[in-house]
Amino acid sequence: MKKILDDAKKWLTDTFDAETRNEVQQLIDTNADDLADRFYKNMEFGTGGMRGIMGAGTNRINKYTLGKATQGLSNYLQQSFPNKQLKVAIAYDCRHNSKEFSKLVADVLSANNIQVYLFEDLRPTPELSFAVNHLGCDAGIVLTASHNPPEYNGYKVYWNDGGQIVPPHDSKIIDQVNALEFSEINFNANEDLISTVGSEIDEAFWEASIKNGTFDVKGREDLKIVFTSLHGTSITLIPEVLKRAGYTNVHIVEEQAKPDGDFPTVKSPNPEEPEALQMAVDLANKVDADIVIGTDPDSDRLGIAVRDLDGNMKLMNGNQAMAVMTDFLIKHWETNNKLNNNPFVGSTIVSTNLINEIAASYGVETKVGLTGFKWIAKMIHDFPNQDFIGGGEESFGYMVGNFVRDKDAVTATLLACEIAANATANGSSFYNELLDIYTKHNVYKEHLIAIVKKGMDGAEQIKQIMVDLRNNPFTEIDGSKVEFLCDYQSSIQKNLITGEETVMDIPKSNVLIYHTEDGTKIAARPSGTEPKIKFYFSVKTNLASKEHFQETEAALDSKIERIIKELNL
Repeated sequence: MKKILDDAKKWLTDTFDAETRNEVQQLIDTNADDLADRFYKNMEFGTGGMRGIMGAGTNRINKYTLGKATQGLSNYLQQSFPNKQLKVAIAYDCRHNSKEFSKLVADVLSANNIQVYLFEDLRPTPELSFAVNHLGCDAGIVLTASHNPPEYNGYKVYWNDGGQIVPPHDSKIIDQVNALEFSEINFNANEDLISTVGSEIDEAFWEASIKNGTFDVKGREDLKIVFTSLHGTSITLIPEVLKRAGYTNVHIVEEQAKPDGDFPTVKSPNPEEPEALQMAVDLANKVDADIVIGTDPDSDRLGIAVRDLDGNMKLMNGNQAMAVMTDFLIKHWETNNKLNNNPFVGSTIVSTNLINEIAASYGVETKVGLTGFKWIAKMIHDFPNQDFIGGGEESFGYMVGNFVRDKDAVTATLLACEIAANATANGSSFYNELLDIYTKHNVYKEHLIAIVKKGMDGAEQIKQIMVDLRNNPFTEIDGSKVEFLCDYQSSIQKNLITGEETVMDIPKSNVLIYHTEDGTKIAARPSGTEPKIKFYFSVKTNLASKEHFQETEAALDSKIERIIKELNL
């Protein structure tokens, strides 16, 4: 505790402004409960960048932690691209302080003689990724905390390919940041180096999105769509891109259309949560819509609800949505004779293996990376001689083509509507397309449990859970022997039946995945951006016909429930 208090007192010096000093002094004087949480560690880059609660402290998002990160990034850019006029694009979302933080970051970059392209107003994250390439930038930054609660904000860094930073750049940037004192941040802006951008990037992005996200389908004008931005940034682009693509029957959830960092109509602005889309589903039932689309605050994730066989609105999970999207895209490539350049699709280690089955049925490779879309972007960078069709992950993210290098709810919305319109015009439906895939391959059912462990004690508890899972591995799950235990921290895949060990060629990460003989997959992974440990469950079986889907799905649900009980989660 003495070290925490000493670190806190450093924030009482003249390096910090009066407002910050007063906030820290009050924390010390009142022996505040969260003093330790604010100062026990430095804010770190995780799978989604730097994300945390706003406030004073080394473990908080504030002027100084953002300034230090930006100064470190500036130093690294100057080392990486010497004797060059560096350029960085910056975007921000609807969250509290995002606009102010974006200007602060622009100030630090410009103070380091870096040309800045700052969006005039809030914009979706995928547009920032696009802008990095479109403007020929060396890096990009977006101020966002994605779907986190209102008290959070964050900072995502992109490299010159438009993808989020990956090794070796991420660790080298962190080294630069950690080597700095807060007093070394240069906040003295050079306004001549800060340019405002907006509509011209919008136009280019709309054009690219329509080019990549629309196909030769019928029935666009007949498809009835309900759309909600969940108080986020997508309201700036998605209604217009749908209109330009030919979708004229779009109903917007007006109560959620205004950007608002308090997200007043939802408990969580996360389209993974059924409650977040309830207002949209209610409107869909009122207007008899065919499909519901909802996006998170920075518009990289999307939730989709469609009519099931009984005509009820059913929320697709991320694995189901990406399965239908991937099958549609590959089929389109096959129809247009485009599968001749060794194309691939991208997925992640915690996403459904149904993607691998779908791709293999067309003779297409599935590249599987770690959790986080930066790894899918890295695949495109690492394999430039192979065509990238599309890629997704279980957490409601999808990317079509390579013009954006992050999950893109704008273009994925177009793709979902194209699938729905095409299916309806041909006497089918989005939901029927999913059942056809299940019938052809296997029914996969996934489930996610996230256990929250806040603060310093919580971090230790999460660490211990992973230690226990490694030291005392399960050998049988729901009556099926564990065949493989994949430890991505040691890069070892161990056959628990034969004892054979093989090295996995994938970057190290604190993830454990169990594979059983009956095809069950269970993954454990501490979140890189939240105080959580996540458990991912995937079970599968075959489907004789669509008529048996409900009972088959119920049996898989029961299997997951048994496993959760067996593992005491």
